[in-house]
Amino acid sequence: MVQKDDTFRHQGMRRKLVEEIKQKGITDVAVLEAIGSVPRHLFMDNSFIQYAYIDKAFPIAVGQTISQPYTVAFQTESLKLKKFDKVLEVGTGSGYQAAVLCKMGATVYTIERHKALYDFARILLPTLGYRPQFFYGDGYLGLPTYGPFDKIIVTAGASTVPEPLKQQLKIGGILVIPIGKSNLQTMKIVTRISETVYAEEDKGGFVFVPLLNGLAE
Repeated sequence: MVQKDDTFRHQGMRRKLVEEIKQKGITDVAVLEAIGSVPRHLFMDNSFIQYAYIDKAFPIAVGQTISQPYTVAFQTESLKLKKFDKVLEVGTGSGYQAAVLCKMGATVYTIERHKALYDFARILLPTLGYRPQFFYGDGYLGLPTYGPFDKIIVTAGASTVPEPLKQQLKIGGILVIPIGKSNLQTMKIVTRISETVYAEEDKGGFVFVPLLNGLAE
């Protein structure tokens, strides 16, 4: 049974978290409101609730992590979301990032290669009122049948920007992806200028689990 308690204590902890990430440089009001609204503790095991509103990544199932709230806010702010933007998320994980995107009014398509995480998020998010479209598959390939997308967000570190994802961006669209080795990546903001031209901007160092090809065993 999914636990859905969101107490005044949890809400107070979220307000403190929002103040913390504001101090770290997040200014988009809609992003801050979404972080302040989405109950992060419900995306983690009950025994770890005391860690839910600390601004750190935390382990979840199958060797993956729920991203640091600041990182979620940073990637989301970098997307420059507009309401009803069609967004592809590569790496559903716990579902927390997808919930933040949904809260901001995006139309979200989220893909996950780990069946256990796919099943967890697919059950949890609708019970909390978030209804992205869920896909179990290889995020490296994106979702060509459902593209093109206004925005693409990748929540795992890649060695290079996957060509299939670039091709699934609309002209004028933005792709936010961490690129680099396993111990440190650079956040890249890729904007599609035309059919063949892309602009890239580097936005600081982050640490993510690796983006892998294929489905997990």
